[in-house]
Amino acid sequence: MSGLATMDDSRALVIERLVGDSGEASHVIGAGRSMGERIVSPLQKRLSNEIGAQVSIELRTVEVSRTIDARSQAGGNFAMTVVPSSTSSDALTMVMDAQAVAVMICGLFGGDPDAAITPIERDLSPLEADIATLVFEEIAQALNGSGKRSLDLRFPVPRAMSGQEARRRVLRDGAAVRLVFGLSTPTESGAVTVMIPQRVLLTQRSGAAEDEEAVAKTEWQERFSEEVMRSAVTLEATMPLARMTLGDLARLHTGQVLEIEENAQARAQLSARNKTLFVCEFGKLGQNYTVRIKQPFDAGQDFIDGLMPG
Repeated sequence: MSGLATMDDSRALVIERLVGDSGEASHVIGAGRSMGERIVSPLQKRLSNEIGAQVSIELRTVEVSRTIDARSQAGGNFAMTVVPSSTSSDALTMVMDAQAVAVMICGLFGGDPDAAITPIERDLSPLEADIATLVFEEIAQALNGSGKRSLDLRFPVPRAMSGQEARRRVLRDGAAVRLVFGLSTPTESGAVTVMIPQRVLLTQRSGAAEDEEAVAKTEWQERFSEEVMRSAVTLEATMPLARMTLGDLARLHTGQVLEIEENAQARAQLSARNKTLFVCEFGKLGQNYTVRIKQPFDAGQDFIDGLMPG
């Protein structure tokens, strides 16, 4: 809780622990499948060409699950790591079963791909944990993505834990999507389980939706502004007449002639819908009266001029 910055974060955590922060199952599975399928090809190329492990990778399963079930299908010996991001301390929980570790050992160290692989029935050695960490790093790099839809994971990933440390590690409960990747040779196969909390997945997807909504909103504003610019308004030009007291105004009568101030013609104001736009000057061109725009109207200066008449 110490890492939560606001009451909203605390409230969201409490709600998640009580009812689970989850979305519609079909939407969550679709988003998870899209992420999983996207990384299979580049991950296969990375494992084969750059790391040198002659193994095949496939996306086996995408399903709605709980984060605490990450180890449920890994058997007694497995490697595990929890990868944080900028918004979550457990953005990815990855578990690699012993069979997958054995497959990677065989692939990395030149084992005969057609020969049977001896299963690992003990706690993983430090070297085997390092290999699992290498696989976790590659998967996390591929899943992280880039741009607005990035998970913003923190790298390098924490070193894989195994044995009692991995079995006793307390996982934060919550709704998640489970991605199961298969690592295999012609004779053996294992699995790497990736758990992505739905609160992380939904935040990523909602961020992308907000971007799309912002683009649509901008387009709508541009179209609306264009239509507004085409609308017609009535312009009014007014010329100041004279200054007088309320008493003088009360004594005005029908037929009385008022004198226009000497420079009033140069202090006309052009307005539309009761909003003054420009300071203008009255004139005449042939038989028609004209208004020549002098400068934009300055409401602040006009207020000061009203307080301190020239």
